[in-house]
Amino acid sequence: MIEPTRAQLSFAEGLIDEEVAPLWEEWMREVDELLADRALVQIVYGALARRCPNSRTRGRPGTPADVVLRLLLLKHMRNWSYQVLEREVRANLVYRQFTRVGAQKVPDAKTLGKLALALGPQIIEQIHARVVAIACEKRIVRGRRLRVDTTVVETDIHYPTDSSLLGDGVRVLTRTMQRITKIAGRAGTKLRDRTRAVGYQVRQIARASRSRVPQGQERLKACYRTLLYHTARVVGQAKRFAQEVATGRKRAHRVLEMIRLEASRAYLERMIPLVRQVMHQTRERLFKGNTHVPGKLVSLFEPHTEVIRKGKASKPTEFGKMVKIQEAEAQIVTHYEVYSERPSDCDLLIPAIAVHKNLLHRSPYLVTADAAFFSQRNETAAHARGVKRVAIPNRSTKSAERKQLEKRRWFRKAQKWRTGCEGRISLLKRRHGLNRCRYKGSPGIQRWVGLGVIADNLINIGHALASAER
Repeated sequence: MIEPTRAQLSFAEGLIDEEVAPLWEEWMREVDELLADRALVQIVYGALARRCPNSRTRGRPGTPADVVLRLLLLKHMRNWSYQVLEREVRANLVYRQFTRVGAQKVPDAKTLGKLALALGPQIIEQIHARVVAIACEKRIVRGRRLRVDTTVVETDIHYPTDSSLLGDGVRVLTRTMQRITKIAGRAGTKLRDRTRAVGYQVRQIARASRSRVPQGQERLKACYRTLLYHTARVVGQAKRFAQEVATGRKRAHRVLEMIRLEASRAYLERMIPLVRQVMHQTRERLFKGNTHVPGKLVSLFEPHTEVIRKGKASKPTEFGKMVKIQEAEAQIVTHYEVYSERPSDCDLLIPAIAVHKNLLHRSPYLVTADAAFFSQRNETAAHARGVKRVAIPNRSTKSAERKQLEKRRWFRKAQKWRTGCEGRISLLKRRHGLNRCRYKGSPGIQRWVGLGVIADNLINIGHALASAER
């Protein structure tokens, strides 16, 4: 049974609160009151109650909605794993009070992970919108200024090479077929394990790739041909395994084992096309010199990952998703978006102004961004939407009038303020883990980014309210 909040605290928890009150950080007191907002708790309560039809009225008492929200936000405020979150909250009285766990049992890491999955990307967006609304109600955000920037949040994958991707494909397909054989016995196709031969070829490719002489490149291609041969044999065997499970030739005698068998078959059917795509792009690159293959994969486990180049000297190529961050006053991120396909930066400015107006019910007086967002069409459209000043540099201009405009005091001051967006992105990556997403799949990266942004907003709101009280 799910409840919005705990009905009553114990006498011992009141004594604990008095003892640890001086140990709270100043922003935590403000955030503690902010998270008691009824609308926030109801958003989480509704999401948890939809997990089962009768979650509101039946079953043993579960973790209250406000405790789930606070635990999840504390995890992203400190950039902890679920295991570290469980350990720290169990051992720290301040965290027990902040998360409203009190003297009750802290949910274990596995339970926390399952509860967090109930809060999908749409729920996280609703929570973020409510936090921004609270910042507006507290007069922290007024909506007079807007700055926009983009960054890349990497997915949790190893550096992709064709040989390592083929090795991953053989490994997971063989492992799944071994699982099917363990359940169904020796019926049907007999499993042939090629992982050792494939691993040998992957190592040989790694050695041959260091050579730049023609003989070394020929040896590299010969190793790839052998690796592709073994991978094709494993893919064909996996296809036969999936067909035999579907037709009933490989079957189990118990219901639970049959469920596991069907799950393994579904996994094979999902992985086989991905491994074939890796084989196709390997042939195209190595033997035809084509590096721009449609539907190119850089991970079998995170197939949504994109190859993104943003011109960074320290990291010229990144593997993940493009994320837009837009801020208003007081370093509050008013909107974020994870793009399924990388867009051009100059196409994002006008939608950002529209989102700002919808959220804050006014057009910004000042809009600023880096040179990648510049176009004459963007400036004209921004002024048409009520923006008085647009401070976006044009690096390729030859106009003396434009150069004079960019030297004006308000323009240079706006560009100085814009550089704070770089610092905000850096802080999101260092403090809240947006450098690399630890959740799985496309919904996972949206949840990861959203929770990191909300955690940062709450800390900034807490600092602003504490400073106002002082």
